[in-house]
Amino acid sequence: MVTPAAPRRPRTLDLVEALRQRIVHGHLPLGAKLPTEGQFMAEFGVSRTVVREALSQLQAAGLVQTRHGIGTFVVGTAPQGFQVGAAQLATLGDVIALLELRIGVETEAAALAAQRRTTAQLAAMRSALDTFAAAVAAGRDAVAADFGFHAEIARATQNTHFADLLATLGPRIIPRSRLDPPDALDAARQDYLRRVNAEHENIFDAITRQDPEAARAAMRTHLGNSRERRRRGA
Repeated sequence: MVTPAAPRRPRTLDLVEALRQRIVHGHLPLGAKLPTEGQFMAEFGVSRTVVREALSQLQAAGLVQTRHGIGTFVVGTAPQGFQVGAAQLATLGDVIALLELRIGVETEAAALAAQRRTTAQLAAMRSALDTFAAAVAAGRDAVAADFGFHAEIARATQNTHFADLLATLGPRIIPRSRLDPPDALDAARQDYLRRVNAEHENIFDAITRQDPEAARAAMRTHLGNSRERRRRGA
């Protein structure tokens, strides 16, 4: 007798996508308070860590905001027209195509951010990079912090279209987010993520110096390297 397989529990990105859909379709309207972490754990059969990571990614995308001691609220909605979900990232070619779009958009965003960023936005970028580095040092991936860094650059353009586009694309634009990371990173993976964050630091340094050409070049190098790593299967 074959024992039926237990239903697959949704991983972080599945939960992110499920909550994004509720927000997009108005089941969680602007201003609505989200259910508690415990309620999400019970509904989706996931751990508290998965719930917190999902909420962190939604916050990085500008869709929700957590008010400590009060709860998490919907503060933005992604447009229903242009979206990037699992179906649009099914193949390696899809991932590379999205990176090409990002090269076109985010290189200019970095240049504008270098010209227009505020001190507070610079501090938010620094915080995202520090969170990334701490996660890697602890042997964990840092998709939310990675996306958060890019989202902060988009906001620092002071052009809401850049920020809205990044929010619409969501954390799935980070190529490695297609697969949930292992519980612990091996040495090679940690090495790879340190290289990624070194590229982030170059972008940050140029934005700090308010050097738009250097910021544009550093972002192009970073996303170009990411595209080449995908092509090589890294």
